[in-house]
Amino acid sequence: MRTEKSRKPPRPLDQEALRALALRYVERFATSEGRLAAYLSRKVRERGWAGERAADIEAIVQHFAALRYVDDRTFGEARARGLERRGFGARRIGQDLRAAGLAEDLRGEITDAIDARGAAMAYARRKRFGPFAREAPDRAVRQKQFAAMLRAGHDARIAAEILDMRDVEPDYA
Repeated sequence: MRTEKSRKPPRPLDQEALRALALRYVERFATSEGRLAAYLSRKVRERGWAGERAADIEAIVQHFAALRYVDDRTFGEARARGLERRGFGARRIGQDLRAAGLAEDLRGEITDAIDARGAAMAYARRKRFGPFAREAPDRAVRQKQFAAMLRAGHDARIAAEILDMRDVEPDYA
């Protein structure tokens, strides 16, 4: 069995090896241009660079975007829909998209399309808050539930409205 010290360090990267790493990354993960660039930068830092010219990470990212291997809009919309289904609000979804490296104007377009009330209801259902609770919470529990909804990215007005609801019509859709 090899020990950590006997392992040979990986070979430094060149432009072709960097392109191959990028291709393997996008075939395994749905990603954004920003995340792909960050991944490639990290790999160059970790393994070093052996190319004649400096690493052209931006050219690789733009080439992959032109081939539509990486599409920020599609990635952002899919990510936002998934988070919205799980009950996260627009603010929290915007933070996630910012961390993924999406441009501010694109983040704004995506978060503007979110059904804020529907997402808040999904969160309340998942956490058994408001109309989905077994019994009405006392003041301290309600404050904790309200804080949890704010941390999940929901508007304070919508969170308070949902937490104050007692009964909800079942949806059989």
